[in-house]
Amino acid sequence: MDLERLQKLFTAPLLPLGRQSFSLLWVVEVLLLLLAVSLAARWLKRLLAGRVLRWFSLPEGRREAVATLVSMGLASLGYVVVAQGMGLDIGALAVIFGALGVGIGFGLQELTRNLTSGLTLLMEGKLKVGDQIEFGDTSGFIREISIRSTVIRTFQGAEIVVPNSAITNAPVKNLSYLSSDGRVDVAVTVAHGSDPLAVTEVLLEAALAESTVLADPPPKVLLHGLQGQGMAFELWAWTSAIDASLSLRSSLNYAIEEGLRERHIELAGARQRIQLLSARRAVAQDGEVEDWRPLRATLPDHPCFRSMDERRLRELVGSGARRSLPAGTVLVRQGDEGRCFHLVLSGAVDAIHETDRVSRKLFTFSAGEFFGELPLLLQVPYPTTMVAAEDTTLFVVPSGSFRALLASRPEFADTVAREVARRSDVLRSYEDCLRQRGLLEDTDMGHPLQWFRERLKRVLAGRPAMASVETEAG
Repeated sequence: MDLERLQKLFTAPLLPLGRQSFSLLWVVEVLLLLLAVSLAARWLKRLLAGRVLRWFSLPEGRREAVATLVSMGLASLGYVVVAQGMGLDIGALAVIFGALGVGIGFGLQELTRNLTSGLTLLMEGKLKVGDQIEFGDTSGFIREISIRSTVIRTFQGAEIVVPNSAITNAPVKNLSYLSSDGRVDVAVTVAHGSDPLAVTEVLLEAALAESTVLADPPPKVLLHGLQGQGMAFELWAWTSAIDASLSLRSSLNYAIEEGLRERHIELAGARQRIQLLSARRAVAQDGEVEDWRPLRATLPDHPCFRSMDERRLRELVGSGARRSLPAGTVLVRQGDEGRCFHLVLSGAVDAIHETDRVSRKLFTFSAGEFFGELPLLLQVPYPTTMVAAEDTTLFVVPSGSFRALLASRPEFADTVAREVARRSDVLRSYEDCLRQRGLLEDTDMGHPLQWFRERLKRVLAGRPAMASVETEAG
């Protein structure tokens, strides 16, 4: 008896609509079928985005957009088929839908705008999952882009859900749009009376000591102005990992603070009187006495840089930095690409050729000599491993600054060419690599100076303008 009552409850007409009347059982069946269509559409979306469309090498955003459109289209078709199959007369509902259409349109216009914006974001691919962006007061990484909203994970670990229409209608800074390269700016203000070139040394040393800082474009130091509280400097450092810019800026600040303290250069607002070391002797933190001469006093002693006026000396100091190597330190491994030009200020560096069985020293660069120009200019790897034979101090010039130095100082370029031609043993170490790349013929070794000068002209002729390096975009 209870079973009959339950059957009547589910099969009794609830709502007549035209020629069709609907029961509770019919409603349950329709809901289950619609749920099945929705689950099938979601599964299809995951299959298309995760597997099928990967075969066509489409970007992630476009895979998501195509899969979403296909699944939505098939879901809509499935809903219509279910309604027609269950005997629902769509024409009978046209009047009701028409009456509700205006109200629903006003109520869901924001949702429609977000859906349209979501498809735009996914199809254009200007913003992708994993990009580091700055949006209003929010900075972080895009974790998810869906049809309605975008999820941004901040550096503090919070996740912010932003409607897509808010992103498409506002400027968004994408720090990893074309690549992960970007520029980190570090501002430093030192007290009046400080040596500007000594401050420049400190900033460039800090930048070139970081492995993620690029050699081209090279780091650059600018003296922004002489303010009331002190002299305002800014360090520009290009990095290949802009997503780690906060860590890089922190490391630079640590190194800059240490460098300024070692040279007794005080930040603006310090209480004690400034004491510059200049050319006198300084006491190291471990109690040992060491000689320290600023680059402005050391570099003019080298034949390449003699008879330099104050302006060119300032440009030279601003192109590179000092680097100290304890004895036994490996500076460059055999086969590594060249990133910098090295001038030996003191000490010595051995060039060692390594094989599977033995390591053999080929030659040594002592104080006043330089190396690294051939890997930079010829785009060939180092044929030897460079190791500090003793405690050594180098003047390191990154590749971008080195090319600029060659272009602006013809006498320096000529000195480099003559030195390369004179060092036949160094040229021979590069001979096999140069022949493999078609950069050397048998006749070239008979006139190495002429050969290197021709190569130097080609490199400088194809070098991009420095204006692109010094641009403030970044």
